[in-house]
Amino acid sequence: MQSALGTVDIIVLLLAVGSSIFIGLKVAGKEQSLENYLLGGRDLPWWAILGSIVATETSTATVLSVPGHGFGNTGFLFLQLALGFILGRIIVVIFLLPQFFDGKLISAYEILGIRFGATTKRIASVLFLVTRNLGDGLRLFLAAMVLEKLVGWPLAWSAIAIGSVTILYTFLGGMRSVVWNDCIQFLIYMAGSITAVFVIIDQLPGGWAGFLEYANTSGKWKLIDPRFSLSDPFTLWAGLLGGAVLSMGSHGTDQMMVQRYLSARSQSDAAKAILWSGVIVFMQFSLFLFIGMLLGCFYQSNLLPEGTKPDQVFAHFIIHSFPANTGLVGLMLAAILAAVMSTLSSSLSASASSVVSDLWLSNLTETPSQHSQVTVTRIATVFFGILQIGIGIWAGTFARSVVDNALTIAGFSTGILLGWFFLALLTQKRSQRAAILGGTVGLAVLLLLQFGLPLLQFGLPRSKVTIAFPWLPVFGSLATLLSGLLFNALLPCDSRTSASLPAEPCAEQFAPSTAPTSQSPEP
Repeated sequence: MQSALGTVDIIVLLLAVGSSIFIGLKVAGKEQSLENYLLGGRDLPWWAILGSIVATETSTATVLSVPGHGFGNTGFLFLQLALGFILGRIIVVIFLLPQFFDGKLISAYEILGIRFGATTKRIASVLFLVTRNLGDGLRLFLAAMVLEKLVGWPLAWSAIAIGSVTILYTFLGGMRSVVWNDCIQFLIYMAGSITAVFVIIDQLPGGWAGFLEYANTSGKWKLIDPRFSLSDPFTLWAGLLGGAVLSMGSHGTDQMMVQRYLSARSQSDAAKAILWSGVIVFMQFSLFLFIGMLLGCFYQSNLLPEGTKPDQVFAHFIIHSFPANTGLVGLMLAAILAAVMSTLSSSLSASASSVVSDLWLSNLTETPSQHSQVTVTRIATVFFGILQIGIGIWAGTFARSVVDNALTIAGFSTGILLGWFFLALLTQKRSQRAAILGGTVGLAVLLLLQFGLPLLQFGLPRSKVTIAFPWLPVFGSLATLLSGLLFNALLPCDSRTSASLPAEPCAEQFAPSTAPTSQSPEP
C-alpha cells in the first residue's frame, strides 16, 4: 500500500514524535524514589495536570468518532453527555477527592483496602488492570488502523511503532514525562483539529454561506432532547445522569485519573484541574462536532465510498482531501497519534503503579529500597506496554462487532468500582464479603443488560430492549451499591487482624489517614 505522506508530512510527524522522546529523556534520571517516579514528587502544577486529564480521556476513537456524530444525525445533542461529565466532576471534587488526600496514598484502591480489606483492594486492582489494558489495547488497534491507511505499514508494525514510542518515554521519565507529554499532545491534536476546520471550509462548494444554510436546515444545532429513553443515548436524562455517573466512575475511581490528582501540589490544585477539565472537554467536543457538521456539508457534493461509517468519514477526508505534502497530513496524523499515545502512556503508568502498590508492596514483610521499587515499576511499565501491543495486534483478527463488545466490557469496571467507593462512604460496618458480593451482583446486572436483554425479545423489536451506553454505569453502580448495602446489613462484620489493618470495631468511621501505608515508608 502506498503511503499518503509526503516528505514534509514525514518531517512534521517525526518532529512531533521526537518531542515525546525528548521530554522522556529530559526528565529521566530525576526519579530516584517511587513517589517521584509515579507521582512526579507530588509537585506538578494544576494546569499541567488539567492538560494531562483532558489528553488522557481523549483517544483516537474520540478524535474520529465524535466528528462522526456531528456528521450523522446526532449533531450537538452529543453535548448533553458533556454536561453530565461536568456534573460528575463536581460530585467527584465534593465527595471522592478528599478521600484521596486524607493520607499519603499512591493507588486509588488503597482506600478500599483500608475500608474493606486487602482482598477487596486486590480485586479492584485486578479489575482495573484487566479492563484498562484490554480497552487500551483495542484503542491501540484503532489507532494502528489509521497509521496503516496513511503510511502503508502493516497493522502489526503500526501497533508496534505506536506502542514502542509510548513505552520508551513512559519508561524513561515516569509520571513527569507522561504529564508533560500529555500537555504537548493536547496542543498537537487541538492544532490539527483547528487546522482541519479551515481546510474543510476552504473546500466547501458554497463556502461559509453554504455551510450555514446546510446547518440551519439539518437541525444539527439542537442541543437538548428532553425525552426520557433507556435506548437512546443522546437525550437530556441519559446525558446528565448517565454522563455524570460515567464521569464519576472514570474520574473518581480510575487509577489512571487518580494518579494525576495525587501528583498535584494540593487538594485545591487537583480540584481546579478536575473542574476545568470538564469545561475544556465540553469545548473540545463542540469543536469535534463542528468538524463533523462541516464534513456533512462537504460530502453533500462529494461522494463517499459505499459502506463508509460516520466514524470513518474524518479519516477518509484526511487521506483523500487534505493538501498533499504540505505538512498538514503529517500534522493530522501526529494529532491522531498524540490522542492515543496520551491515553496509552497514562494507562501504562497507572497499571504499573497499581501492580506495585496494590499487589506487590502490600504483600511484602520488608519494604524494598527505593531503587528496587522504581526498577520493578519500570519493568511493569514495559510488560503492560507489550501486553497492549499484543492485544492491538490480536484485535486485527476480530470482527469490528467483537472489538466494540470488548470495549463495552472494558467499561464495566466503572460502575462496579464506583459502587464500591460509595459503599465505603455510606457504611460504617466493615464487611468485605458484602463488598465482593455486591460487585458480583453489579457485574451480573451489566452482563445481563448488555448481552442478555437484547436476546429477550418479549415480542418487541430489538431496539426496544437495548440499554444505551450512558445508562450502563448507572445500573452497574446502583446494583453494586444497593446489593452491597443489603449484604452489609445481613452479614456479620469482618474481624481483621494484620499488621496493616488491626482489629477495629465494626462501627468505626472511615478514616484513611489513620491507617499506616507500607507503600509510603518514612525515609
